[in-house]
Amino acid sequence: MSDIIRLDNLTVTYERHPAVHHISGGFAAGSLTAIAGPNGAGKSTLLKAIVGELRPAEGSIDRGALTRNDFGYLPQVSDIVRRFPISVADTVMLGTWKNAGAFGQFSREDAERAREALGIVGLSGFEKRHIGSLSAGQFQRVLFARLLLQDARVILLDEPFTAIDQRTTRDLLDLVLQWNGEGRTVIAVLHDFEQVRSYFPETLLIARELVGWGKTQDIMSPGNLIEARAMAEHWDEEAETCLPEEEHDEGGLVKRELCE
Repeated sequence: MSDIIRLDNLTVTYERHPAVHHISGGFAAGSLTAIAGPNGAGKSTLLKAIVGELRPAEGSIDRGALTRNDFGYLPQVSDIVRRFPISVADTVMLGTWKNAGAFGQFSREDAERAREALGIVGLSGFEKRHIGSLSAGQFQRVLFARLLLQDARVILLDEPFTAIDQRTTRDLLDLVLQWNGEGRTVIAVLHDFEQVRSYFPETLLIARELVGWGKTQDIMSPGNLIEARAMAEHWDEEAETCLPEEEHDEGGLVKRELCE
């Protein structure tokens, strides 16, 4: 399979210090890949860069012909504010924004699709509930229902099974496998290595830097995991400060971040 997304010497920084450092490789079209590594390894940072929320400090991300509408992105639940007064149905229908537009109105068809999606994730009858009243597992089901309506070619999931019950995890994993079976490219940040080994054929293992990328059975070896843990423990937060470098082109001065 050809790569649908390629990383070339990618470095992503926070406050001029690299959080993801010089990573190269590709995600094949229709692949199912876990991004794994120790806490603080840069997994979520890498996912945000792939979806376009963070800009590379060095290197590049080649998304080919993909547009923003081709991506479905589920951030960590801790990054989502649930105090906003919105119903379950309206939350799910936000998945239709690429058709309705930022100020568009939801149609009867959108409402019906939302009901169908909620049925698929096991939340029939929850349409009028406020999202703040839901358990962690129920809210995650709502977010997966929203992804169903987005109908994206590439689905990015950031720790989608954290702090939810086993039944919900199993149901949502089944949905991930269904998406992949439909030919969608799925990339998920995971902290549970058993889930990685059991469900994800491909793994990108990082500890700020690349440890390994390929078949899960090869990458998730004891030796690689020990190496990743050691790399994370010895990472110097103040190392390799990225400084601005000036370039000139026909349009004038261009500044970019450079990490040696």
